[in-house]
Amino acid sequence: MNFEFAPMEGVTGYIYRRTHARFFPGVPRYYAPFIAPDGQGRFKLGSLRDVLPENNEGLSLVPQILCSSAAAFLSVAQELAALGYDEVNLNAGCPSATVVPKHKGAGMLSDPDELDAFLREVFSRAPVKISVKTRLGLESGEEFPRLMEVYRRYPLSRLIIHARPRSGFYKSEPELATFAGAFEEGAPFPISYNGDIFCPADLHRVSEAAPGLEEIMLGRGAAANPALFRVLTGGAALEKEELREFHAALVSGMKDAGISEHHILSRMKELWFYMLHMFPGSVREAKALNKARAMPDYLSAVSALFSSGYFDPNAVFIPPK
Repeated sequence: MNFEFAPMEGVTGYIYRRTHARFFPGVPRYYAPFIAPDGQGRFKLGSLRDVLPENNEGLSLVPQILCSSAAAFLSVAQELAALGYDEVNLNAGCPSATVVPKHKGAGMLSDPDELDAFLREVFSRAPVKISVKTRLGLESGEEFPRLMEVYRRYPLSRLIIHARPRSGFYKSEPELATFAGAFEEGAPFPISYNGDIFCPADLHRVSEAAPGLEEIMLGRGAAANPALFRVLTGGAALEKEELREFHAALVSGMKDAGISEHHILSRMKELWFYMLHMFPGSVREAKALNKARAMPDYLSAVSALFSSGYFDPNAVFIPPK
């Protein structure tokens, strides 16, 4: 089984990726949070900094692009090729209400003919390999066979399928039968599964639904338990001290990069939204952590959590519904 780390905006930036790879080595491929260019292909400096080769040494990284303009996509792809990348990923799955109405992310799935035209132009001039991260459709998984007709026309490096339509956001149950049907029918490119794998039992359930599946992308599950890749391959469970050191290295890495205290706190609290499940019952410590407005208060709350909070290495993240 081959695993890859999904892009998570605000969570899996280059400091997180480098730190994760140091403490939990062995992830074959990371995907960078999306680059969102304007109509001329221009994008924010922070997005460039995130994918600079010097910030991702030793990692197998695939940058992701979110846009509805083939010209803008190709412009960014050219810049990434100049940096040495040989593959980019098209985001055709983001369900955000600020993205979809602009026909970006999962909004690209509303019109298969337009998606086809986009891919036709991109593949006619692409300077790099292209993979796609998609959902099953906009409103229903019943839309997916038509979308697969489109995808099968192009030499994708891989198709990563988040097994929900956009309407399910991250709350509905993954539609394993729909995914399995597409996987069993086959494609001229590798197919990867994404969606609600938080523990070995979840992986077993997906593998049973789609025998022969070899590629899995983890997102929230890996943010919730940074050792999940290791656990899913039969390795040791996460240890409290291991998590403590990982956290300290993340904070130190952000400080060294010149990130402001305010932004460090914001990013770490977003990460703790996922990781706090490993401290069941630690309501008081979690409340203090989330209330902290200054770094000394935050570090004090984290210290209390690790010192007095009950740590369960086998706790399974349960996403809010």
